[in-house]
Amino acid sequence: MRSDVIKRGIERAPHRALLKALGTTDNDLGKPFIAVVNSFTTVVPGHAHLNQVADAVKAGVMSAGGMPFEFNTIAICDGLAMGHEGMKYSLPSRELIADSIEVMVQAHRFDGMVLVTNCDKITPGMLMTAARLNIPAIVVTGGPMLSGVYKGRRIGTASMFEAVGEVAAGKMSEEELKTLEDLACPSYGSCNGMFTANTMACVTEALGMSLPGCAAPSAVGAARLRIAKASGERVVELVTEDLKPLDILTSEAFENAVMVDMALGGSTNTVLHLSAMAKEAEVSLPLTLFDELSRRVPHLCNMVPSGPYTMEDLDAAGGIPAVMKELSPLLHLNAVTVTGKTVEDNIEQTVVLDANVIRPLTNPVHPEGGIAILKGNLAPKSAVVKATAISPKMLVHKGPAKVFDSEEEAMKAILNKEIREGDVVVIRYEGPKGGPGMREMLSPTATIAGMGLSESVALVTDGRFSGATRGPCIGHVSPEAADGGPIAVLRNGDMIEIDVPKRKLNVELTDEELRNRLKSWKPKQLKARKGYLVRYSQLVQPAHMGSVLGKA
Repeated sequence: MRSDVIKRGIERAPHRALLKALGTTDNDLGKPFIAVVNSFTTVVPGHAHLNQVADAVKAGVMSAGGMPFEFNTIAICDGLAMGHEGMKYSLPSRELIADSIEVMVQAHRFDGMVLVTNCDKITPGMLMTAARLNIPAIVVTGGPMLSGVYKGRRIGTASMFEAVGEVAAGKMSEEELKTLEDLACPSYGSCNGMFTANTMACVTEALGMSLPGCAAPSAVGAARLRIAKASGERVVELVTEDLKPLDILTSEAFENAVMVDMALGGSTNTVLHLSAMAKEAEVSLPLTLFDELSRRVPHLCNMVPSGPYTMEDLDAAGGIPAVMKELSPLLHLNAVTVTGKTVEDNIEQTVVLDANVIRPLTNPVHPEGGIAILKGNLAPKSAVVKATAISPKMLVHKGPAKVFDSEEEAMKAILNKEIREGDVVVIRYEGPKGGPGMREMLSPTATIAGMGLSESVALVTDGRFSGATRGPCIGHVSPEAADGGPIAVLRNGDMIEIDVPKRKLNVELTDEELRNRLKSWKPKQLKARKGYLVRYSQLVQPAHMGSVLGKA
């Protein structure tokens, strides 16, 4: 076992003495040492219950004959960070999470690890480490929060951001906003729809890195603790079997994950995260594959924010095993999972319990999957859009650019009612390098939706959009403005053409005009002056490469 290096032999007596200071017995020293990596914090609703989940994991580890040791990593709540400078730290935190776990596991020579996680950057950061270290590992996601209920309809975090736009448009009173505020988030857990946190939980299960049925059960249900305990037991078996993440994280597993993502209509952020995880696993996952699979895999689950169904509905319909059962003619069924069995074995007895929530392949919500990759003279490398969240009226759109050099400038114009029907709001210098940090921009998109403009106004950015975004919102434009991409030289009034079915994003300018503008373009001075964001900006790779860190 890896842990023998800190507990075997005469020369390791000092190490054993230190371990015994923790209450470790001689009998414990003979067991596999299991890291329980916990992203618990009392500031993030999706993580505030993870101590309970980790306790269940540790009980499972001990019952299976392992020795658990718990440590923590950081977690940022994207909802709390949204709409201000704090969001610049969200995506960069993914790399800190991966690195911090590597440091702890490598220094203490654990034999295996259970990754207890729940939200947007934490789950992919943990999976990046699993691939990087390649020691037996299993993921336990913390589950979604319950939905709020207001006037007979389910509400959640996305409802609140859109309600801000409704108040700005005079469609809702501040008193009603306060009522929504009190009801929208009634429990611990990740936000209730198919936003980034829950998309990543579903993708993790589809990859085979968590037990079947892990993603969908609520954060506050007993099923969550049973899954956690079973995962603790299973990781000890993984150590004995020497089944490692890179045995699971194959190209077939990544394709399965992308296909499940397409069927769910999941967050565009999964393009960034799956790309980053694949890089750690040394698996080729080009953006063209996302688009190819989107053409082949239909959208089966009409989930919040673009549809009516929440995670509670998905769980009741059979969860991710049922989604994979419906997709089985398209999936790589021989892919190995943390169960030690194949996908085919895992879903053999699964049935879809509600065909309204998980539609059959023969009657999908949309004939194509949730995410589209666009290219054109405005996005020579790529741009990403959640196609299934767009009204059919806006799949093809042409309109004048309204250009802003930050989210704050755009938000001010939106609230001042300076945006008109037909406009294309362009928000630049918000990319991974230029932001720095590639902020999510739920506030502008939700405010536009709340003002009733989501079927007439498009948004284009080199930053990101939240998984809670709906409407014609195109992000990840690459090259970004800070790298001298064409988005850097757009001017107010330039006509932008969006054609999602044809995967095109263009500006009506000649190649010569674009070249001339770029010749006179000068980089803007970095907004950050010191600290982590400066280092991040110097090292981060472009969005089309997953915004991972490269060499200085």
